[in-house]
Amino acid sequence: MKTLRLALKNLLRYKRRTLLTGLLITVGVVAVIVFVGLSGSFKQAIVGQITDSVLSHLQVHRRGYLASIDNLPLDRMVSSRAFDKLSGVLSRDPGVKAFSPRIKFGAMLSNYAQTTNARLNGIDPEKELAVVPLLATRVKNAARKNPLLEKGEVLLPEVLALGMGIQSGDTIVLVANNKDGSVNGMTFRVAGVVEGLMGPGGRDGYLHIDDAVALLRMETPEISEVAVRVQHFHQLGAVAGRLRGALDLLTNEQNKPLFEVHTWNQLTPFYNVVRMIDIMTLGIKMILIAVVLISVLNVMMMSVYERVREIGTLVAMGTRPGRIMALFVAEGFCLGLVSTLAGAAIGLAVLWMLRLTGVEVAFGGANQVFSLNPTIALWEVLSAALIVLGISVLASLQPAAKAARLEPVEALRHI
Repeated sequence: MKTLRLALKNLLRYKRRTLLTGLLITVGVVAVIVFVGLSGSFKQAIVGQITDSVLSHLQVHRRGYLASIDNLPLDRMVSSRAFDKLSGVLSRDPGVKAFSPRIKFGAMLSNYAQTTNARLNGIDPEKELAVVPLLATRVKNAARKNPLLEKGEVLLPEVLALGMGIQSGDTIVLVANNKDGSVNGMTFRVAGVVEGLMGPGGRDGYLHIDDAVALLRMETPEISEVAVRVQHFHQLGAVAGRLRGALDLLTNEQNKPLFEVHTWNQLTPFYNVVRMIDIMTLGIKMILIAVVLISVLNVMMMSVYERVREIGTLVAMGTRPGRIMALFVAEGFCLGLVSTLAGAAIGLAVLWMLRLTGVEVAFGGANQVFSLNPTIALWEVLSAALIVLGISVLASLQPAAKAARLEPVEALRHI
């Protein structure tokens, strides 16, 4: 404690230099905390929209289906018997909260005046809302709140509905080919318009799964994919691993695994955006390290240079080199500690004000607006603090070692 008190007094001897250096480090800490808070909330918003509106946390397909998913193949579906086995595995896993079967296919849509292509999902409304709870928030001009839709109804993507002038309550015709190539058409009433969303499936329409079976003339229902929602998102990797292990035991006629499991990050290219945010966060922390290293190193070098005679006097009085070295290291530590505490306080205050005022960011081809709720985890704040303190001490070691090696005679002769 005596060393720390003496270190603080020495720092206050050069108030202007200490203040400027401390302010520089403080600004760096504030920048890191604010950036991590904003980028983290933006990342959570993206992941939340992707998983809670379209994909869910993970999906199970018949092996080989995902490689051709852009074509929505109907010859690589999960049979009813295989789906029953899959349902048993999912129901027994304690980490699975809900799952929903889907039938994905392409169709021709007509409003009796125009015709266009459409991508559709046959869903069980109740089960679908259990795995993607935000889907209901994307539906505009909905005919009803619950259920999402009924048999004989369809939800159309907003871009398609606007382009063809279709509104809720209108009647449209869907024409689709089944896997045997036969054509079938059915009329549907538009129950609402689904707001566009970035990423795969963000511009798909929805109809009841029983209507999809009828439109595709399936003798026995077959499933394109099963969307799965886990109990706790942070346990997604563990749940996916267990499911892969259990489903690998279900094999086809060639004794090869029948199913494949993919988590959300394997299903969307927007995972690269999430990774880029993490890389940018690391880059900001590296800049903070450079700022602290250069600032503290400069202050300590100047301090040693200006106090050579003082150091020589201390050595001549019998002060051990280790004590002198500890004094300069303590000065760097105190400078880093005070700057870190000030930066953390200001950074958290800025995040708190941003939460009160709200932050909206437009992103994606659909120009979707995210309302951010900037927050930062305690470990992130501690991480920034430990980085500053660690680099402050490391930056002080070289000047401190130089001061400890000074010869008394040479030091006392220094002007």
